[in-house]
Amino acid sequence: MEIIPLGPGFAAEIRGVTLADVAADDAVYAAVRAAFEDDSVLLFRGQEVSDEGQLAFSRRFGPPEVTKVGSLGTGTNFVILTTIGDDGKVVPEDHRYAMRNKANQLWHTDSSFKAVPALTSVLSARTIPDHGGETEFVSTRLAFERLDPALQKKFENSFAWHHYGHSRAKVAAGLATPEELEALPPRCWRLVWRNPVNGRGALYIASHTYAIEGMERAAGEQLINELTAAATAPGTTYVHKWKSGDVVMWDNRATMHRGRPWPGNEPRYMVRTTISATAADGVETMRPPSLQAAE
Repeated sequence: MEIIPLGPGFAAEIRGVTLADVAADDAVYAAVRAAFEDDSVLLFRGQEVSDEGQLAFSRRFGPPEVTKVGSLGTGTNFVILTTIGDDGKVVPEDHRYAMRNKANQLWHTDSSFKAVPALTSVLSARTIPDHGGETEFVSTRLAFERLDPALQKKFENSFAWHHYGHSRAKVAAGLATPEELEALPPRCWRLVWRNPVNGRGALYIASHTYAIEGMERAAGEQLINELTAAATAPGTTYVHKWKSGDVVMWDNRATMHRGRPWPGNEPRYMVRTTISATAADGVETMRPPSLQAAE
């Protein structure tokens, strides 16, 4: 197995290994898992991807999420990200599929708005546009490490609120359905997620983040915006240009990502599996003590 660095201090391509190898071999999984903990974003090129193979690979890292209400793939372990309608044609720009792709163009980390947040997401390229449609990543671990030590200490004891409806409202009113809002109430998590394997901390923020516990709303939003701007400053990103057969996985505890636009007449079909974080991934330390007691 070869590990080829890709981004500015994070992200790597894994060569000489297939998804099937990881699913079947404990030693290969251990090597890939170590690279995941170190590099946060991993690329596997030239994969022969099937739904079953992607799910078997994903299960190696933990329990797969069941896709939420309101998404393509609801009730399964797959999230379908597409602009192709039931008639096989690309949907118009005001279609809900297209609007949700616009929401994914905001900087975010997956599932921070859920009762159990995500460890990793695995995204496979099935149909990709000829131009555009890249996925851009930043390391919130490196962003945290760039902060003044006094701020690091302060933020380790801070908590932030996340809500699915908050991010969707940035794109269009009503983009989050009443069923989604009922199923996904606001969630509060630590502002810093410390990795239990290597001890490194990372900012845990996203477009879903709307408030800081104990701060006035406007001041909290300003802080969230400032931290996001610092984390995504020029020179900090890895932009992945998709090729057929690509599979990318990323650490939702230590990164943010966003999709990039592509021509509205070109189809795109991607399949994502998302793995829930467990106690071994540090999720139990993320809940505020007061909320732990309430639960």
